Amino acid sequence: MRATQSELAIEARNIVKRFDGETAVDGINLTIGRGSIFGILGPNGAGKTTTLRMLLGIIDPDEGERFLLGSPDPISMAHQVGYLPEERGLYQSMKAYDAIAFMGALRGLPLAEGRKRGRRMMEEHGLGDAADKQIRQLSKGMAQTVQLLGTLVHEPDLIILDEPFSGLDALNQGKLERLIRAQADKGVTVIFSTHVIAHAERLCEEIAIVADGKIPFRGKVSAARDRLRPQVHLETRNLEGPWRSAIPPDCQPLGHNWHFTLPETGVEPLLHALVEGGAGIESLSIERPGLHDAFVQIAGEAVARRMDADAAEDDGDPAA
Repeated sequence: MRATQSELAIEARNIVKRFDGETAVDGINLTIGRGSIFGILGPNGAGKTTTLRMLLGIIDPDEGERFLLGSPDPISMAHQVGYLPEERGLYQSMKAYDAIAFMGALRGLPLAEGRKRGRRMMEEHGLGDAADKQIRQLSKGMAQTVQLLGTLVHEPDLIILDEPFSGLDALNQGKLERLIRAQADKGVTVIFSTHVIAHAERLCEEIAIVADGKIPFRGKVSAARDRLRPQVHLETRNLEGPWRSAIPPDCQPLGHNWHFTLPETGVEPLLHALVEGGAGIESLSIERPGLHDAFVQIAGEAVARRMDADAAEDDGDPAA
């Protein structure tokens, strides 16, 4: 049954965007339900940011149409949206709580109310002592937190975060994950783009994979992982016996250890054959493929290598 626009936070129908004759987004179709945490995965340059900007109405598609919170005019819904762009930017001479209030005012929140909320939010996030400091006096991680709080201060129904984890150290990444979950617990829709698969795997029920301006996969994380068979890790005391017929013929042991794809028949027939055939099981584990393995299968090894390179570059520049 097709979701109605009122049930959708985002709907894109065959949107296309070109720059100087080059196609950056090539016929993307996307629906995102309300009240979810949705991840958009892909390497830098895949078309994630361009897609988000079209969905928000910052730029218009050359072809296709999009709806934001049910409206074909995304700009008209700006007061219900919190947006953290990939390019961070705050007025360096502005006090931290004023910066939060200013961002709220851009979305229709009265400035006085924004200042009250700004101070309260900074205290709630352990930054109360920094509320009156100028942005230039804050660490990079603190400044990014201030900008994120400014994205939330007007209490939006939809939050869109473009590469929010980029440049953050592990501690601040964990804080951001908790903040995203807290927003979702309140019924807010959170959409974020990332080239770090681990964040999407921990946070999202559904994702879209973007590669070369297209979406080769959109669906549940579990469905992406289920495209690959689980892997069996087995250690046996014996190396020969009738149980060998339960193991793929091309699988050769490393010492007494075996590694192979779980047969289509499942784990129970395998376990029965090993026990009845006298394999002498020392250990047996079934490893379900992770989202990274699924990403490689869906998008290809070249795209996955670009993702890994982007993530490694981020690790080299953590926020202080």
